[in-house]
Amino acid sequence: MAEMVTYLPISSPFIRFAGRYVDEAFGVAAGYNFFVFEAFLVPFEIVACNVIIHYWSDAVPAGGIIAIVIVLYGLINVFAVKWYGESEFWLSLGKVILALLLIVYTFITMLGGNPQHDRFGFRYWKDPGSFAELYKTGSLGRFLGFLQCLILASFTIAGPDYVSMAAGEAENPRVVMPKAYKAVFYRLTTFFVLGSLCVGINVPYDDAELIAAYANGLPGAAASPYVVAMNRLRIQVLPDVVNAMVLTASFSAGNSYVYCASRSLFGLALEGKAPKFLTRCTRNGVPVYCVLIVLAISLLSFLQVSNNAAVVLNWFVNLVTASQLINFSVMSFTYIRFKKACDAQGLDRDTLPHKGFWQPFSAYYALTGCFIMTFVGGYPVFLPGQWDIPTFLFSYTMIGIFPILFVFWKILKKTKWQKPEDVDLLRDVDEIEEYTRNYVPIPPRNAFNKYFDKIFS
Repeated sequence: MAEMVTYLPISSPFIRFAGRYVDEAFGVAAGYNFFVFEAFLVPFEIVACNVIIHYWSDAVPAGGIIAIVIVLYGLINVFAVKWYGESEFWLSLGKVILALLLIVYTFITMLGGNPQHDRFGFRYWKDPGSFAELYKTGSLGRFLGFLQCLILASFTIAGPDYVSMAAGEAENPRVVMPKAYKAVFYRLTTFFVLGSLCVGINVPYDDAELIAAYANGLPGAAASPYVVAMNRLRIQVLPDVVNAMVLTASFSAGNSYVYCASRSLFGLALEGKAPKFLTRCTRNGVPVYCVLIVLAISLLSFLQVSNNAAVVLNWFVNLVTASQLINFSVMSFTYIRFKKACDAQGLDRDTLPHKGFWQPFSAYYALTGCFIMTFVGGYPVFLPGQWDIPTFLFSYTMIGIFPILFVFWKILKKTKWQKPEDVDLLRDVDEIEEYTRNYVPIPPRNAFNKYFDKIFS
């Protein structure tokens, strides 16, 4: 993505590139898949907020909290959208601080800096062990346990798609975007790897409280395993602080998904790929009908009222994971077609603002891995005694809808599969190059902004 987006930094790039470099119908299917991916993360975060809040009290029923969160999302996205960017910056900074603090907490407590003075280190890697058995026993059970972790990792590892979506509004994108991609890759990888390592250090996989939280939908631990670790060590107050920060992060994420999903649908409508009434905006430029549709989808969070919270969260995880993997498959395949077009038309990739390494083999590797994992994600429903219709539907719905959308649009609009020599690689490029030549950097307003920009660039 970095190579394509830095060459042509436009809004919603990987969706529009899919239409330009592959087939318009392919771009439509990719666009709706990305919308579903964003929109269904909203009810996921709402259910997560409800689980976290019930850590403190059950005075307000689940339905009440869900309704309050949905109303707040609606008010923020319709009436207070002008403060969205600033608020999300500071809330995102809070998430980074939370992740860093939890890593530091793990390091201190594992060396004995806890009320029990227990220098537990990597004890739980030996007892009960680092690999949990799942569904089966022995080596097969441990492999299935690892596979389940890999599936959940597929759900969490987002980044390039969000960075890409900002390309059209980025300042001096041909310089800024390569740095952004590298920063996202290294920082997210660091946080995810260290975060997973910390969870394995802090909590054994057979902890009774942790198992009960996920099996019965109990509050607290289902929101953060760190709470379990703190309870084991008899640490006071800190669990409340962690849950409060996780609640803020979850609420912020849900609000962000409402914004992104509504704008994705709005973009499809502007290009004539969704009903025209969705282009109507308020005086402040808010696509109100798109926001309302996303909020209508968020009503699925009320499934928690009659179901186990952990089960409902798992349903949304399955759906979002499939869409996420389809997104990455689309990006990989689109890049393969882009490179073929460059080769066919004699565009030297060494002249591009950024050149990906080990291509196209990296793209083929990513496409193969993501394509396989898309189908593997819901495999437990096919094991003996594990069949569950809702889990099956949430795991495989988007896998069926994507080709249906592709075929429907291809027949309706009679679109053509782009040949490498026919792909238009130069559209909008002159405008981007002129902007880059004439760009004048804006100096920081003060010393604080100067150092802050340097830290986060």
